[in-house]
Amino acid sequence: MAVERKFVAEGARRARVEKHLVKELKRAGYGGMDLQRTPLGTQVTIYAEKPGIVIGKGGKVVRQLTQDLATDFGVESPQIEVQQVANPSFNAQIMAERLANALERGWYFRKAGSSIIRRVMESGALGCEVVIAGKLTGSRARVQKFTQGYIKHSGEPVNTIVEKGYAVAVKKLGVIGVQVRIIPPDAKLPDHFEMIKPKGKPLPAPDIEVTDVGEDIVDDLEEIIEEFAEETIVEER
Repeated sequence: MAVERKFVAEGARRARVEKHLVKELKRAGYGGMDLQRTPLGTQVTIYAEKPGIVIGKGGKVVRQLTQDLATDFGVESPQIEVQQVANPSFNAQIMAERLANALERGWYFRKAGSSIIRRVMESGALGCEVVIAGKLTGSRARVQKFTQGYIKHSGEPVNTIVEKGYAVAVKKLGVIGVQVRIIPPDAKLPDHFEMIKPKGKPLPAPDIEVTDVGEDIVDDLEEIIEEFAEETIVEER
């Protein structure tokens, strides 16, 4: 297999695994996963708001997930590790799922989007953006965006500091897509800087001797000015 096809296959496998985990762990507050290859196999780290539901009674659910990853998706020797999300308000995937559930329960989209942004910003986030697309009020689909704080849309910070989450709300009028972007409070922004005070005592000011301009230079300047004035008078005559 060529290198390009290998990367494409790995990306497609990761997307299918992500979709499967979102479907199976919806009740557990699924918050994303990290898939890394190791010499012993593939390390799969699952972040969830309720790790107990991911593990299951006696580890039944996690064993089933391990078997599914190995047989259905071709993951080599998967080793699943479950970690609890410290603050769900900073996890974009969890916030997107909550917003989708609120829309399915009948919340008005403006109220639901504003409440999500308010909760994220009150927790201390630097910025949050919520995008809701679909048939929100009428028969025609449209896009509604809510933004507060600082959000990056281009460049390297989009891949390094911006947390992204996506969810789908199924309603009678149609499907509504929900996208949430969050910049956590501990993110290092590229345009932020701090002044660092030097350590220890400040160095003494250097002694600089100021010397006067030589008298010869002053006399030369005066002679040049006088000659210029005389030439000007002669030309006027």
